[in-house]
Amino acid sequence: MSTPPAKPELSRRMILRAVGLGVVAAPMARMLTACGSSSSDTSNTDSGTGGDTNSASDSATTDTGTATDTGTADDTSAIAWATGGTASMTAKASYPNPFVAGSPATCALTCGLTLGPCYDTKAEVKQDISYGLPGLPTRMVLQVVDDACKPVAGAVVDVWHVAPNGKYSGNDSPTENVAFCTGGDADYTAHLYFRGKQTTDEKGLVSFDTCFPGWYASRTIHIHFTITVGAAAYVTSQLVFEDTLDDEIVSTQPLYKDRGKRDTTNSSDSVVSGTTYKNFVFETAKMSDGAMLAWKSITIRSSLATALCGSK
Repeated sequence: MSTPPAKPELSRRMILRAVGLGVVAAPMARMLTACGSSSSDTSNTDSGTGGDTNSASDSATTDTGTATDTGTADDTSAIAWATGGTASMTAKASYPNPFVAGSPATCALTCGLTLGPCYDTKAEVKQDISYGLPGLPTRMVLQVVDDACKPVAGAVVDVWHVAPNGKYSGNDSPTENVAFCTGGDADYTAHLYFRGKQTTDEKGLVSFDTCFPGWYASRTIHIHFTITVGAAAYVTSQLVFEDTLDDEIVSTQPLYKDRGKRDTTNSSDSVVSGTTYKNFVFETAKMSDGAMLAWKSITIRSSLATALCGSK
């Protein structure tokens, strides 16, 4: 693959200005308020059985208009995190494209992490993977690039995580430890809550609407993913959120706080422990409707002949 010309590094403030947002510094996460949209770039149209079709106003790649940078922490301090699941995402049309600047200038391989015992091969092609369940609504945007920083189109991104109550869904016994993952819950065994697949567009982007994950004993809050190109798996790994953000949500939000304090953080988690966990952390921001925007650029091998990075 040819290597594109190097792009200058863009600061977070420059990126947010480009999509028309005010930057807000907050200790628990980088937060922003989305302004009105003036143009949109439709992407992530699902296809196949069970798939959803996104309109331009509900696209992960909606660009917004002229930036207004207030630079004060008061801009979003009065906005509470939303509840009620993805039905509470009332300002979708103004959600920005966090990758409006394009591919990153440098692209280190995303290291592999364990698939875990709760993978289900039956996940559907679906943009809203919440299936209507309650929780803190979250728009998750992933960018897939290769090790030359070239967007990877046509890659299938399969994601799964627990519900706010800490349970996985599914009943795929050949690949899933159903009793452990669902806790024997008949409802979760019968459904595919918080699981889904999307195919990357020409910019290497996919988006999922979901709810912020809950937690379970011995693991930090995390989201699993595996990426295939053609029939080949290029990377299987996990993503996490900043501990300060996890702690705020678990201690204050309905559904999450009812389960008490989590017992594992990023630094103590056996899968993403130590300083390496920072390589797997989402960027996050709060939207004007109280939903969360979470995004991450994932670098896969341009060839299967290249060794996987740090698989566990």
